[in-house]
Amino acid sequence: MAFASNILVAVCFFAQLSPEPAASVRQFEARYRSATTLETTFIEQYRDNGRVVRASAGVASFRRPGKMRWEYHAPEDSLFLVDGKSAWFYVPADHTVTRVPAKESSDWRTPLALLVGGSKLSRVCSAVYQATTEAPQKNGDVVLFCAVKGAESSKGHPSNREAAAEAQGDAAFLEIDPATGILDRVLIKQPGGVAIEFKFTNWRFNQPLPESLFHFAPAPGTAIVNGELPSGESHINR
Repeated sequence: MAFASNILVAVCFFAQLSPEPAASVRQFEARYRSATTLETTFIEQYRDNGRVVRASAGVASFRRPGKMRWEYHAPEDSLFLVDGKSAWFYVPADHTVTRVPAKESSDWRTPLALLVGGSKLSRVCSAVYQATTEAPQKNGDVVLFCAVKGAESSKGHPSNREAAAEAQGDAAFLEIDPATGILDRVLIKQPGGVAIEFKFTNWRFNQPLPESLFHFAPAPGTAIVNGELPSGESHINR
């Protein structure tokens, strides 16, 4: 019954796509489906009405099933890690780590673990459309709008969904190279002109990443705080 249910979800999901987005989604899912590990260099920007307020950079690593490590090297060292059960946010200079169950994390990096967890956009998006309000930054790319599952903005006429999603803090856009399926950018738009953007380069597939890389071991004297991750540029509220 579970298999039949999954097939039905996939059929309904792709039935809502026009030919170009459907082809891009299939290419994306096929590109990442066989990966057991991934590494990529990233730049993260937090913008307020088009102005970059904060920019960070580092290396993100992923390991099946559903584990990932975002290691920031600029402007300061910090770590965001999902070990499959918990999400951890650690700033060494603060000597404090925040821990939250991964399923309860509202951080928009968390669903990106799908890259090595089956790569099914239908796990995050109730439907995917060709974006009308966001243009690609790379020639030849396509930008897809993800109607986030469970969001009120995922309902109604497609032409109204992007504006409604932005007003509710659920506007998610994926920039994909349709020829290769490579994910180049993720953009999250929030109310009041706030946006969080992740740009990816140099994807490396099936690297020999040890299991220990995805386990958090706090340094002596580190305080562990249970609760939601710090608010601000690091996550999007649901």
